[in-house]
Amino acid sequence: MASVTQHTTINEYQDFVQKVYRLPNDRFFSSWDMLTNIERFITRGLKGIRKEDRDKTKVNLLISFSWLMSMMNQFHIGLENEVWKRFPYLCSYCASCPCSCKKNKVGKRQKVFVDEEKRPKTLKDFQVMFSEIYPSETRTLEHVGIHLAEEIGEFAEAILAYRGGHKEEDFNNIPLEAADLFSCFMGVFNSIEESMAKELSIMFSNNCYMCKNAPCTCSFKTIAEFKS
Repeated sequence: MASVTQHTTINEYQDFVQKVYRLPNDRFFSSWDMLTNIERFITRGLKGIRKEDRDKTKVNLLISFSWLMSMMNQFHIGLENEVWKRFPYLCSYCASCPCSCKKNKVGKRQKVFVDEEKRPKTLKDFQVMFSEIYPSETRTLEHVGIHLAEEIGEFAEAILAYRGGHKEEDFNNIPLEAADLFSCFMGVFNSIEESMAKELSIMFSNNCYMCKNAPCTCSFKTIAEFKS
């Protein structure tokens, strides 16, 4: 049985997604399809924010995050390392913790210095890190949702650029944008005061959260018509 615990690392969760969903992903879904599903469930999550329905926000962002992991697996990108390189307990733009971009009107990206001793170990620890870099009290949930919408757009642009020309420099933008997108997932979960790791452990306590099998045996129709 494949399962997720509250103490999962990002790497472990990515491995879980590979174990459970690699077979249906290989059979049914191109990178474009995966991108569509990332966007599909993010927009449902944003609808949850608009309607003040936190459960709807939560479940849809968990599903979207899982699709992001599927895409990272397809591209052979380890998300945990990319997140840490981009956010080494510092804002990726102003290189401060907490972020001082707005306060200091930072005009260009600053060089970040990585202190490996500060590296979070678990997904829960990464969420704490992001709460310290971008404190929830400094912005509204709606603001965080808008930022999430911006970042999924930039992630989609990176995929489009790479798929259009298959250039190495375009591929190298994908992990950067994936890390930025991950930071926004963290921002939403911090704003609604929910632990992503805990919620993933509930959703994925026994293989696929729908069919309960590993590998997943859900049909394409079931996945395409899933209501959330």
